Amino acid sequence: MNNKIEGLAQQLLSGNIFLEQAIELLERSMIKGALEIAAGNQSEASKRLGIHRNTLQKKLIAYGLSDTRVRKKPAARQGRPRRRRVGAA
Repeated sequence: MNNKIEGLAQQLLSGNIFLEQAIELLERSMIKGALEIAAGNQSEASKRLGIHRNTLQKKLIAYGLSDTRVRKKPAARQGRPRRRRVGAA
């Protein structure tokens, strides 16, 4: 694996890619891969990456990978408003 990484580093250097860009490429690729393995579950993906879930969410936004889908209500609640607790302040 070290040989692969060293070879990749040489390719990046010869292509005039700076360290910061290389790190972003690697991070982006690892984040995408972790999310695919975790079937989109950010908590599981963050554990695989060894980072906090909030850090993953910040990186998703920074790299333009954040999912902007609107969450749908569960089928049982479709069309019904939430029930409010009586006596809650």
